[in-house]
Amino acid sequence: MPAFSLEPEQSAWCAELRTLAAERLRPLADQGEPGRVNRALLAGLGRLGLLARLFTSGALDLCLMRESLAQGCTEAETALALQGLGAHPVHAHGSAAQRERWLPRVADGSAVAAFALSEPDAGSDAAALALAAEPDGSGWRLTGAKRWISNAPEADFYTVFARTTPGAGARGVTAFLVPADRPGLTGRALEMLCPHPIGALDFDAVPVTADDMLGEADRGFAVAMGTLNLFRPSVGAFAVGMAQAALTATIAHTRERHAFGGPLMDLQAVSHQVAEMALRTEAARLMVYAAATAYDTGAPGVPGRAAMAKLLATETAQYVVDTAVQLHGARALSRGHLLEHLYREVRAPRIYEGASEVQRGIIAKELYTSYATTPDREAR
Repeated sequence: MPAFSLEPEQSAWCAELRTLAAERLRPLADQGEPGRVNRALLAGLGRLGLLARLFTSGALDLCLMRESLAQGCTEAETALALQGLGAHPVHAHGSAAQRERWLPRVADGSAVAAFALSEPDAGSDAAALALAAEPDGSGWRLTGAKRWISNAPEADFYTVFARTTPGAGARGVTAFLVPADRPGLTGRALEMLCPHPIGALDFDAVPVTADDMLGEADRGFAVAMGTLNLFRPSVGAFAVGMAQAALTATIAHTRERHAFGGPLMDLQAVSHQVAEMALRTEAARLMVYAAATAYDTGAPGVPGRAAMAKLLATETAQYVVDTAVQLHGARALSRGHLLEHLYREVRAPRIYEGASEVQRGIIAKELYTSYATTPDREAR
């Protein structure tokens, strides 16, 4: 069901991406090992030119890529998104030397990027991060830990956020590009419900210098939030793609599956649930597109719009996939079934890149800030 905002060329591109996901990328994904970086899949994304588009596309194109790939191959979607998340700070804030060294390799899939923000005691409250950057005369030494970092510990470089000014909250954080081979940097994989790679990193006086900084000293939190404002609507797009895949499977199943003397779709209780799944999926899709368009056009209120898009889409996907499982019955819980896979995939996006509760906080803050600065409040 195409949204009103898409041009014919965009709809055709989405259809092409869905075909590539199913026919070219799905076989590469199936050869991978759950919980590990699939470098063959990354190379496939690179050959198709999709990774390079991370650095030339706007927010809407990023959403269309993620939604379309997710419908045919969630592993390909996630591999692409994690490359973008880890490398966007380099693209947007890196020096010429940093960009020249890493971005071509990210684009062809030969270098794996990671975004290292979360810590054991600083997940949703990212401004409370405690990874210490201690001056050593020629630069800093990073000491502390990061947790729940996608692509860790197998990434080739990390965008790392560290505290350069103690006690300064969000104003005392600096972003660094840290190659994985730096002395003192170690990591381990974490076994999680979702099938993509996630790990923990430990920093034991890891050396960094001004040449490793991304942006300015003590301005790293803005680097992080700018990256998340771009990627949050596209997390919503990923969720919409999963919801659409679950909805499509459910329509087919309820047409073909017979019970109580006829196809399931003839039961009003079933058909109304399918209608509700479609309604919520389309509403989430439109909000994602609207948030992405606001980002691309520089409209006001982007943080609030991005938060709304991620919140609605991820909560919607959870509902749609869960309802799809219920309507399919026990077969949907069989290992290897599409819905079994989606059921494991769909839970994490409600937590990462800002949990649903964090998104509600952002929305509320934007609303009250807007109200306080609007002269004609009564007319609104």
